[in-house]
Amino acid sequence: MNSIDPLAVSTTLAHTYRRYLGSLITPSNLGLARSLDTAISAAAHDGLTRGPYLQVQPPYKKGASPLDLINDGVLGSRFERLGRPEGADHGLPLNRALYSHQEQSIRKVAAGRNVVVATGTGSGKTESFLLPILDAIQREAQDGHVSPGVRALLLYPMNALANDQLKRLRTLLAATPEITFGRYTGETRESPQDANDSFAQQHKGEQRLPNEVLSRQEMRATPPHLLLTNYAMLEYLLLRPADVDLFQSGDHSTWRFIVVDEAHVYDGATGAEVGFLLRRLRERVAGDRQIQCIATSATVGADNSEPPPSRATCSASLSNTQATPVART
Repeated sequence: MNSIDPLAVSTTLAHTYRRYLGSLITPSNLGLARSLDTAISAAAHDGLTRGPYLQVQPPYKKGASPLDLINDGVLGSRFERLGRPEGADHGLPLNRALYSHQEQSIRKVAAGRNVVVATGTGSGKTESFLLPILDAIQREAQDGHVSPGVRALLLYPMNALANDQLKRLRTLLAATPEITFGRYTGETRESPQDANDSFAQQHKGEQRLPNEVLSRQEMRATPPHLLLTNYAMLEYLLLRPADVDLFQSGDHSTWRFIVVDEAHVYDGATGAEVGFLLRRLRERVAGDRQIQCIATSATVGADNSEPPPSRATCSASLSNTQATPVART
């Protein structure tokens, strides 16, 4: 395994940042351009960048592996399809131990509970909700086919987080075309051709997966099982008649999960607005049915404290069922 030189990395980052600052403005006047370079260079020695700093974090407590959970019946046998083949760079390593809070969350979601996952950054909050959701979709598969329709909404506060999740899904679901996924934000193109062209331009040399739904037209025709969006776009989707097919209601509804990532962002006035938005969504797609709600955050207050009442957590906004917090480990 190659080691990382923190001093070299710090120097490279500082140099790259200075170059970035210099690229923001390009004065046509030569004197102004030189003065800008001088100012940036002077700032570099006067606290523009600091560090490097070393932070040592103790390891998280380990739990069971996905394979153990399959053997225990917590995850279904078809979940093995998500495993990483020998020598492949996609899929999930089924023999690798999960963190204890991931195992707790998977067990509780599989048991039908609402869950709040509160644990540190980089501790695998995504796996805590994504693995049981994927298992639930796989359990629906008959002869390797799952009918179209949204099973889970993954709500993110910003497009960058949704885009990052897309990259992970492309790796995780490369060998399971029966599970479809798509991102519906302001960046999503209307027609399949425009969406394909945009994908080819942004991901040069990368093949589009057959189970990634790229365009708005495709999503309306065959709604993906995993729908990624932000709360501003969700507001538009609920209002626009063209997108009504994403939100089946009554006996035709396929919705099962609503996930709110980075729940601590939704406080104050924004929290109230998102709370009302999620209630409207629940009324549209669930009616009298129960929908499981999952919220994640690295910042929800001290251990053993009650979440502030203004937080628009998924469980508080959508369900009368008590949410189960997954404690920090």
